[in-house]
Amino acid sequence: MTDYNIPEDNTLLVLDDDGPFRNRLGRALEHRGFSVTLVETVTEAKAIATANPPAFAVLDMRLEDGNGLDVIDKLHETRPDCKMVMLTGYGNLATAVSAVKRGAVDYLAKPADADDVCKALLAGQGEAPEPPENPMSADRVRWEHIQRVYELCGKNVSETARRLNMHRRTLQRILAKRAPR
Repeated sequence: MTDYNIPEDNTLLVLDDDGPFRNRLGRALEHRGFSVTLVETVTEAKAIATANPPAFAVLDMRLEDGNGLDVIDKLHETRPDCKMVMLTGYGNLATAVSAVKRGAVDYLAKPADADDVCKALLAGQGEAPEPPENPMSADRVRWEHIQRVYELCGKNVSETARRLNMHRRTLQRILAKRAPR
């Protein structure tokens, strides 16, 4: 674990609907010097952004009650200097661009490493954070994309195969395997 130069205002909001991941990331960021508040819904995050906006935020993109982009907007409105990192299990260039245009300093794929999150949050103005130590492999990115389309198609294999322009049996074999590293 690296020593980080955490500013005096070390308040950090972590918004994620995946409980185990949220708790693990929160603990890791506390060990690195942040004062962490954990929430699982957009509604809770917006309430904190209004009442006591943090200096930093780590936000999940897709949540049951909305989208992390809405929280970026709220935090930007209540605390323009808040540094935010967007996390998602589904890497997508359009949402990454949207998150950065709205004020996020970086966009990371889940499961994000706490050190990568810290580097992104603490990067200087106009300074790009270092590339992640362990980025997702191309096979993992492909698998994540297939899983996302499969979920969006209501877990209908035939519809997913059609949308991915893939043979149905090939898709079934991919879905039967474990996620690549």
